[in-house]
Amino acid sequence: MYLYPLLVIIAASSYGVVSTIIKLAMHSGFSVSEAVTSQFFMGFCIAVSIFILTNRAKFSLKGVNILIIAGVLTGLTNILYGRSLNYLPASLAVVLLFQFTWIGMLISCLSKRQLPSRVDFISLLILVSGTIPAAGLIDVDISQIPFQGWLWGLAAALSYSLFLFVNDRVTTNMNTTNRLVLVSFFAFMISAVFQSPEIIWNGTLFNEGLWIYGLALGLFGLIIPVFLFTIAVPKVGLGMTSILSAIELPIAVMVSVILLSETVTTMQIAGIVIILLGMGLPTMLNSNRLLIINKVAKQKVKNRASSGRV
Repeated sequence: MYLYPLLVIIAASSYGVVSTIIKLAMHSGFSVSEAVTSQFFMGFCIAVSIFILTNRAKFSLKGVNILIIAGVLTGLTNILYGRSLNYLPASLAVVLLFQFTWIGMLISCLSKRQLPSRVDFISLLILVSGTIPAAGLIDVDISQIPFQGWLWGLAAALSYSLFLFVNDRVTTNMNTTNRLVLVSFFAFMISAVFQSPEIIWNGTLFNEGLWIYGLALGLFGLIIPVFLFTIAVPKVGLGMTSILSAIELPIAVMVSVILLSETVTTMQIAGIVIILLGMGLPTMLNSNRLLIINKVAKQKVKNRASSGRV
């Protein structure tokens, strides 16, 4: 009941670190495009290393079609989010990306042809209500923001939601390290097409120190989330994954405060608390429901035992 939701939370928390690392890379003189390219190149290198060190089975390409989609969506999400930052304040870009919570729930409902549970719907409303104050968007003037920024930001949210949806489809005939290598490879390919592949051979990556940021980005923005989402999303389901992944925003705020010395307002803290409450609501209610079911089952067993003795 707790293990797979915890893996989802760890994976989403890992994604929350990425924006701060990109900002650190930008402070060192690198562009968003260069940072994103280094993320997927170094992530692919890490994935290959993990495969070589841990996998004794033959590398398989069975079920590769869905992994191509997962890899493309992984790279596309970062590319679209980076494009949105060219038009939007960072706080608004995060809020638009955060719309994956209800988009993911909508995709889940359409794919299953059923409405969300009352608990999930209430939790989603709480999450959305906490988003704007948590991102510090209360005092931001959005009247002059270009229309392209809104489109890029919402496209990133849709791409991320589809990535989670694809991870809900289990590739049973392929082990996790195989999947990790293939997803990271196709993510790198899509980023190389649209970003800055020249950093690999012009010396920027290794001679100018970009590889340090790429290593961190590859670990937190590719290896950990893809590995854990692959394991946990099929067990948890897309709807609950979308809710639990809301931890990404509070983590992004907290890490930026620690590493970038950014200030956090009382309103942001209140928004973070609201998000955490919205995340915890389904888990707490489901736990109580299971406890009640277990008590009823135990009581039935006792009653049957008593009847047998009589």
